[in-house]
Amino acid sequence: MGKVGKIVKYYPVCLDISEKRCVVIGGGDVAARKILRLLECGAAVTVVARKLTTTIKDMAAQGKLSHMDDNYDEQYLAGAFLVIGATDRKEINDRIAADCRARGVIVNIVDDPGCCDFILPSLVSRGSLSIAVSTDGKSPALARKLREELSEQFGPEYEGYLELLGWLREKIIAAGQPADDNRDIFAALVNSPLHGHINAGRWQEAEQTIRALTAQEIDLNTFINRATKGTS
Repeated sequence: MGKVGKIVKYYPVCLDISEKRCVVIGGGDVAARKILRLLECGAAVTVVARKLTTTIKDMAAQGKLSHMDDNYDEQYLAGAFLVIGATDRKEINDRIAADCRARGVIVNIVDDPGCCDFILPSLVSRGSLSIAVSTDGKSPALARKLREELSEQFGPEYEGYLELLGWLREKIIAAGQPADDNRDIFAALVNSPLHGHINAGRWQEAEQTIRALTAQEIDLNTFINRATKGTS
């Protein structure tokens, strides 16, 4: 629940870490999970550890990350945007946290909120859709439960649905209508049966719904072809 002896109310924020140096100290299974999420967001990841899981070794061999085959040393924090400490030794994790704070680098120490500048929420990810659940560290078990419930509610089809909404948004904005009119159209689209049509593969009905709400001749075959190429 934040710094030792202090109740913390965390500030929710989405960080752009693309191409930024993010350092993970530790090479176990927990570190592997943190590394995967960092890489998904485009970070330039450096791992400092003597021993690595097979997953991390494979990522290093593929050039997806940099590996420092060494014990933790403060020198590896140079130029870091953020740091994650994932070792199984409290004295090392405490050193990492102290060194990061001395350098002004934000740090997360796994399973030790008192040493963290930020915590990582339970996450439901559907392409560009991210739903984060946090309990400010008070009950990770509840956060996991809510994530599982949200995973059922927002299935894999939301990835394609959101891609379609983004594509439509580009088309509608390019038409040059007033911003207030566009906002009304976007609201009407997300409150329409469009999601159900997409989920069921009813593309003709989806196209009819879009035309009725946007008053534009939208050819969904263009979107379908683009989406198919993107997954091929």
